[in-house]
Amino acid sequence: MEFDFRHPDYAAEFVQRLERLRRMRADPSMVPVLKAYYAQHPAQFIHDWGVTYDPRNLERKLPALVPFLLFPRQREWVDWVVNMWQTSEVGLTEKSRDMGVSWLAVSLSCTLCLFNPGMAIGFGSRKEEYVDKLDSPKSLFYKARVFMKFLPPELRGGWLLDRHAPYMRLTFPEAGSVITGEAGDNIGRGDRTSIYFVDEAAYLERPALIEASLSATTNCRIDVSSVKGMDNPFAVKRHSWPDNRIFVFDWRSDPRKDQAWYDKQVSMLDPVVVAQEIDRNYSASVAGIVIPSAWVQAAIDAHLKLGIEPSGKRQGALDVADEGIDLNAFAGRHGIVLEYCESWSGKESDIYATTAKAFDICEVGNYSEFRYDADGLGAGVKGDARVIAEKRPDLTLGVSPFRGSGAVLDPEGAIPQVDANAETDKIERTNGDYFANAKAQAWWSLRLRFLRTYRAVVQGHPVIDPDALISISSRLPCLAKLTLELSQPTYSENGAGKILINKQPDGTKSPNLADSVMMVYAPTEPTRLGFFDL
Repeated sequence: MEFDFRHPDYAAEFVQRLERLRRMRADPSMVPVLKAYYAQHPAQFIHDWGVTYDPRNLERKLPALVPFLLFPRQREWVDWVVNMWQTSEVGLTEKSRDMGVSWLAVSLSCTLCLFNPGMAIGFGSRKEEYVDKLDSPKSLFYKARVFMKFLPPELRGGWLLDRHAPYMRLTFPEAGSVITGEAGDNIGRGDRTSIYFVDEAAYLERPALIEASLSATTNCRIDVSSVKGMDNPFAVKRHSWPDNRIFVFDWRSDPRKDQAWYDKQVSMLDPVVVAQEIDRNYSASVAGIVIPSAWVQAAIDAHLKLGIEPSGKRQGALDVADEGIDLNAFAGRHGIVLEYCESWSGKESDIYATTAKAFDICEVGNYSEFRYDADGLGAGVKGDARVIAEKRPDLTLGVSPFRGSGAVLDPEGAIPQVDANAETDKIERTNGDYFANAKAQAWWSLRLRFLRTYRAVVQGHPVIDPDALISISSRLPCLAKLTLELSQPTYSENGAGKILINKQPDGTKSPNLADSVMMVYAPTEPTRLGFFDL
């Protein structure tokens, strides 16, 4: 039976562990077999025997010390770290607050040191008290000692609290392994390690000193941190490294948390704190964000929250990438509901294959048309779409270009100003007077959709026009990445006072998923809605 993390029965789990321990002690020959198994399955060892401590449990009438039962995303992280170690890679873990990653990191480290002879693992944080402080549950080594102390002696590898856990150091006598700690500018200055965890890497005071030291200390460095703006090496890595070196702990992957939990955080915390530490928004404190994180969060399943049945056209949009690190992306909507969003690499592929994949997505999703980014590389979609359409006469599909660099639509039409505290949108300027190009107009149109949705969902404003809202399905596999990208672009004014969009602020990747969403909701002229308008 699957464990209920929201209503945990820890007593039943302790009973199971006692039975497991009884069987092991009744047949000591099981011990070496179990050790061999756990050496290959460290996540299972943590799940079977590990504990974690949280004094906040007491207010819920639960014990402070409880079994460390891993939820799926935590198991995935353990496997990811082990793979990074075995392939000598460096990686980064971006996390929402209160995801249990510190406990997970020290538990995995103890497990690896127990079952891998000669293992050496390092931990570093910006302050010494965060690494080790006597009887402080906040410190990493306190967590490690608790984990080791409550393991069965048969699986503890000869470890004793009073002999093998001095300050800033844990030794594992049978395996000859060690975990060491460092702080501040001393991070990376100790002995070489198999793996090195840098705790809260975005908050290091002098990260440049540490970068050089760690490069010679370990082949596998894992930076772990919540978000703290863009002006730090952690953020630069997060937005420049390939996806396989980045692991994200979004709050939605924690089965202990739900929308009610999130709403409570929003009600208690400063909006910047929510956006930065929970929504993982690197632009939380940046001025001029096109779509604030709070608006994006309000739009998730907004149609369900507001009781709106999806209706209207089914259409898609394709953002085309090159063969480098950028990704192709396709978004699909049914009326106001974003129901599909996917990205994929264009490496060792071409525009024809990308266009053919877009046709396949439309066929499966029953989308009657899709737009494509006709600026730059995407211009090649036009010819490839004609060829594909001739080969697939059974598929009637409208394909039309979106040129972000082009002129605005309906330049004499009035554009609403955005006022997050207003009951209605105020109309003051025209499209041609307000936007520098079609891209700015499309992003602003998307901003308005999110704002209206935020007003309806969070502020309780009446829904005057449901078709002017937006709803993002919570079932999207890429939801965590998409929500981050949607709040990345910023806006400013050019010399003529017109809105410009910077979708890729310094140090960030191109938001391909968000670009595809922007295009699929972009306003169009009625004359451009004909089928296969190329």
